[in-house]
Amino acid sequence: MKIKAKLFSQALILILISLIVIFAGCVSEDTSGKEQKSGVAGSDYRTVIDSRGVAVEIPSDVKRVATVSDGLIEGTMYALGVEDTIVGIGSSALQSEWTYSYPTDDGGVVNGTGGHHVIKELSENIEDIPLFAQYGSPLNYETLSSLEPDVVIVRLGTSAFWEDAEAAQKTIDRIESLGMPVVVLYSPNCYDDASLIRISDEIEIIGDVFDKKEDAAEIAAYLESQIALVEERTSDIPEDEKPSVLMFGLSPTHRAQGGAGVAQGLGTAESYMIETVVNAKNAYQVDIGTFQIVNTEQVLALDPDVIVLCTAWGYHPPGELTGATYYESLRELKAVKNGRIMSLPWTPCNCAKRIEYPIDVMVIAKAAYPDRFEDIELDEWLIEFYMNTYGVDQTTAEKLRTAQWMDWCVGEQ
Repeated sequence: MKIKAKLFSQALILILISLIVIFAGCVSEDTSGKEQKSGVAGSDYRTVIDSRGVAVEIPSDVKRVATVSDGLIEGTMYALGVEDTIVGIGSSALQSEWTYSYPTDDGGVVNGTGGHHVIKELSENIEDIPLFAQYGSPLNYETLSSLEPDVVIVRLGTSAFWEDAEAAQKTIDRIESLGMPVVVLYSPNCYDDASLIRISDEIEIIGDVFDKKEDAAEIAAYLESQIALVEERTSDIPEDEKPSVLMFGLSPTHRAQGGAGVAQGLGTAESYMIETVVNAKNAYQVDIGTFQIVNTEQVLALDPDVIVLCTAWGYHPPGELTGATYYESLRELKAVKNGRIMSLPWTPCNCAKRIEYPIDVMVIAKAAYPDRFEDIELDEWLIEFYMNTYGVDQTTAEKLRTAQWMDWCVGEQ
């Protein structure tokens, strides 16, 4: 599903250049040096600068919003208290319920149920909101138009806008030609370095849409503080003491194609978390290696110190790698023998990191350096994180932990 981040970034540069040309719904920069503008202007409108650097004119009082993302926009809107303005969404992942299952050597089957997106737990009516776009299907302009949104917020680098940058631009042009202003966000996937700070930029742009800049800045600052906590504890680790960490996705889609799963190489947000934030080594040293298929022999050759299982066409608990019949050949891995396997939270449509990204960082950190993070009990830290990020009570926070299939950490350190 994914393309290499560097190629995507280059394509986005071409998009930005193309935006200088006058097209429906947008005007180019004039000779007076004014910023490029998109949308309609008037006394009841104000300007928001999006990730493209485009000045988008939106209503001063935004009451109806259509979103295209896999949860970053919607989660941020909930945290800002404006989720009730969502009238249309562009990802079926926000509304779905999932299960997982794998066979064991003794002839049994391990099943998991109840996994779903955090926004599905947080929002009472997300299942009833019209779906006008999703991965693998063209955007339904008729449905979108019927929703009469004040603004459409689109996040590039997510499932509906990932593979083809040119197609994404055509879609944006078409939406604007229908008279709807479009605020475009660039996920970390759209940049060469995949820095997590880009997510803070996105959150603050969303805050600007709703005239809640200060609230958005507070949310971003809290998320950044959790990253800083990890960086402070791992910054002094010498090179020869860094464990190798394999970000491994036990993808059934790619097993069917002869692979053992998929690995996240350099240039990805996952590699950024491993090497820049946690200060460990990415075991898969392949340049721009997003969701790369690896076979059994390749995984055995890597033989990482630590394995972190990510969302990859489904959720994958540690028990799948250690107990599923189809992974018997990987049980000689050092990480398997030493029990150094952890799973990231269930993140449906895991194309780009969203507001819960500090959870991924903390899981990687505890897996890589258990001694340095021994005092942090992950189950309790998660509850505090959900409460601080979304402003929910403990009962709701516990439901969020369950929805992301993170209850495996209850009582563990």
